[in-house]
Amino acid sequence: MSDFNAVSTVEVPDSRVSRSLAADAWHDLRTRKVFWIAAVLVVVVVLMAAWPSLFTSADPRDCLLSRKNAGGDALFGYDFQGCDVYAKTVYGARDSLLVGLGATLLAGLIGLVVGLVAGYFGRWVDAVLSRFVDIVLAIPFLLGAIVLAKRLSSDPESNGVVAMIVTLGVLGWTTAARVMRAAVISAKNQDYVAAARMLGASPARLMLRHILPNAISPFIVVLTVLLGINIAGEATLSYLGVGLKGDAVSWGLAIAEAGPYARTVAAPLVWPSIFLAATVLAFIMLGDAIRDAFDPKLR
Repeated sequence: MSDFNAVSTVEVPDSRVSRSLAADAWHDLRTRKVFWIAAVLVVVVVLMAAWPSLFTSADPRDCLLSRKNAGGDALFGYDFQGCDVYAKTVYGARDSLLVGLGATLLAGLIGLVVGLVAGYFGRWVDAVLSRFVDIVLAIPFLLGAIVLAKRLSSDPESNGVVAMIVTLGVLGWTTAARVMRAAVISAKNQDYVAAARMLGASPARLMLRHILPNAISPFIVVLTVLLGINIAGEATLSYLGVGLKGDAVSWGLAIAEAGPYARTVAAPLVWPSIFLAATVLAFIMLGDAIRDAFDPKLR
């Protein structure tokens, strides 16, 4: 006789178990070839910047005019000063990445504070900060960067790294601030924020503990793309003669130095340009892949 009192149980498939937004994004990223290509390129560049001796034992400052524009035993040959082009390209990743990372962190800090405060308080605070963002956006980026970088790097003993970080960071935070402001406005109207406010949470606690963790994802995506843009910005300013200088070694400096001699020997110009373009493209591709993974509408 069948037991009519038995209670049947239904096992929920694993695919139907709810996951967090970050888990969903990671699940989507693992299937994207673009993400893995960009991630591998980024890891290689970071290793190159942190431990250049893993890639070459040559000294980029060991230059002999006797091997000017020669091939020899150097992988990419020698430049017009007799310097190893491959060593300069490898060691150039350090200052280029240092400037890009420092400028991105500075821009992210400014954008985070401005966007968080403007989005949370709204009203006249939002109006004042939004107009300040508009004023910064009205400054022509290249012109403003040239003027500010030239003023900050006036010290002849400076290699220009700090000046580049400040210049690119001060002029490049506006997009991050706007994205953070929009994310905060969306997050502060959620029920969990209203519940925390009713329990007596202070504005600082609401912003840092409840709103910021749920509004940070699009902000991080913007910073990832901004990192690649800042690396390209350093190369542009160094090429124009207002960027890095002195004992600094960067891709922008290498391109600027090799430009007048491109018709004689192309390698000193071509290889730093390839590494620069690949690095910038890798960070932009990585940012686009993360953005698509965190946006359900683009899946």
